[in-house]
Amino acid sequence: MSGRRSSSDSSASSSESIAKMKDQDPVGDERGGWGGKLDFLLTCIGYAVGLGNIWRFPYLCYKSGGGAFFIPYVIFLILCGLPLFFLEVSYGQFSSLSPIAIWKVVPMFKGVGIGMLLCSGIVCIYYNVIIAWTLYYLFSSFRAILPWSRCDNSWNDDLCIDETFNATRYAMDALEKSRANMTGYFTGGNDTSSNLTMLLMGVNASKVNASQVNTSHLVPASEQFWERHVLQLSSGIEEPGSMRWELLACLALAWLCVFFCLFKGVKVLGKVMHFAAPFPYLVLLVLLVRGCTLPGAIDGIRFYIVPRWERLADYEVWGDAALQIFYSVGMAWGGIITMASYNKFNNNVYRDAMLVPLINCCTSLFAGFVIFAILGFMAHEGGVEVEDIVTQGPGLVFVAYPQAISMLPVSPLWAVLFFLMFFTIGLDSQFGMFETILSGITDEFPHIFRKRKTLICAIACILEFFLGIPCITQGGIYVLQIMDWYCASFSLMLISLFECLALSWVYGADNLIRDIELMIGFKPNFLWRYMWKFVTPCVILSIWMFSMATHTPVSYGDYLYPDWAIVLGWCLATISVIPIPFMAVYQIYHGSGSLSERVRHLLKSDPSWGPSRPQDRRRYLATMGLSELETISTCDDMLNSTEKLPATPPPPRGTGVYDETTVAFLPNQ
Repeated sequence: MSGRRSSSDSSASSSESIAKMKDQDPVGDERGGWGGKLDFLLTCIGYAVGLGNIWRFPYLCYKSGGGAFFIPYVIFLILCGLPLFFLEVSYGQFSSLSPIAIWKVVPMFKGVGIGMLLCSGIVCIYYNVIIAWTLYYLFSSFRAILPWSRCDNSWNDDLCIDETFNATRYAMDALEKSRANMTGYFTGGNDTSSNLTMLLMGVNASKVNASQVNTSHLVPASEQFWERHVLQLSSGIEEPGSMRWELLACLALAWLCVFFCLFKGVKVLGKVMHFAAPFPYLVLLVLLVRGCTLPGAIDGIRFYIVPRWERLADYEVWGDAALQIFYSVGMAWGGIITMASYNKFNNNVYRDAMLVPLINCCTSLFAGFVIFAILGFMAHEGGVEVEDIVTQGPGLVFVAYPQAISMLPVSPLWAVLFFLMFFTIGLDSQFGMFETILSGITDEFPHIFRKRKTLICAIACILEFFLGIPCITQGGIYVLQIMDWYCASFSLMLISLFECLALSWVYGADNLIRDIELMIGFKPNFLWRYMWKFVTPCVILSIWMFSMATHTPVSYGDYLYPDWAIVLGWCLATISVIPIPFMAVYQIYHGSGSLSERVRHLLKSDPSWGPSRPQDRRRYLATMGLSELETISTCDDMLNSTEKLPATPPPPRGTGVYDETTVAFLPNQ
């Protein structure tokens, strides 16, 4: 019997292949998808709006020229933020694959996807530690009197001050103590020792006055609560100290929240985000309304937004704006790709790519009004300038803001609202990063792990929990500072640079435009291809050069890290970059053919690259003008079919009409 089959047999085989593909969707129900149209948008907003919007942007805006800072901020949003976000969300949705598996598009750059996973994995470790701190403050807020509002706690010392502090009384108390301690040391008697003590304190001996007391060495109650109670801070990273058991319990609870929201996939996550994404905006609005009614609030807001145009001549302002856009929008972490991969193929990715970065930037601006209204109130109550209390990072969230909240009427209510909002914001971003890890593993080894996602989720949560334990010892914040200082700076920019160059130059910007048109039904503006090929890579490279030129060794307050800790930080920074050259060399080494043939092969898309659903894949192959033989062959490759393909030659291209039923080009009648 002949090995060749008739054309009728070929058509039958074609139909059978397509029917089989409909039954065995490579993504299908096993991988899952968003349960509703808003799920993706809300999750992206929650992922992009993170802690940096609350504790970094307002400070940068004030430091870099107030309202004038918005100009470079918006410019870099257009030049870098929007193109990268649009790029990642587009090819993530097109392929329905997560950051590692998606590099079927250009196999040579598979290390970029691995780098994304490593970067997200490292950040997840300490990000949940910050959430654990937030939970501790949240639980501590359910008291009639906030524990950080008074100096009568066991962790307070004589340098503590609270809202009952009176400078004159403080001077008199210190005077009495000094008299008792110095009696007998001075032959001049009590008057001499008293005068000496008063001079040391900067107080005129003839008259005790509050304005004459030097209080620079005093510590607010909120700062002592943070350092002496919550952290029980050691002297440095060399002294890790003992475990903070209360924080350990909060860290375990934070990881339980992550597990229960992600172990069933993104359908559960999407429903959670219907509450978690809009809730922070509601709380921020309430806090803004309350803050604007406080005395001094307008002074704080004025410090925040009044433009100082001369600052635009400082290159550091432009560098800070670029860095803030780069980190806040969420490119190169893999989260955007992962979340977009669960979209329906025809989702309007162009609309979403414009909305999410815009909402993220508006959130940063909005949060600044809330923060500076409260800081203005603090400055008014303390009789100082706003610029004297402006801070960023943990100092703002866990010291300055709690201190301001303790001054408000019904302070426990405001504390609960603030820390619940901060907990939600942090958890939103954590969901995106952790789902990136889970999807990256399951998509790379679907036959092994896709049906075991709950187990993979549990193992990953437990592993990350144990890796986070060094951050909740008494010296833990020093460890966390190293991770935050190095992990998300040097590597992210290089990852996004390689990603942009690989997709726009190797795969081709024209191919990207064609793929997007297939999804949304219209061709994006031609300017996008120039942004991806020229403008955005140049901007990323400039940001990287700026960050390297202005880089300073890690520090925490006045504490300077030892050399070995700085080396450790740089090792963490390079962990997520090393896979890029390593995977390229590894794949070239294990390839076949000459060196040039191996390289050319790795720079071409894998045959299985393309949409995951059969009906979308047929449209994709049709736009490429593939013949019946090539179409069926690609379909069979997706299914790993062992059935032999017909050996009959295909009809000449351009001489037939594409038939979507049989996935074939039929001769013109």
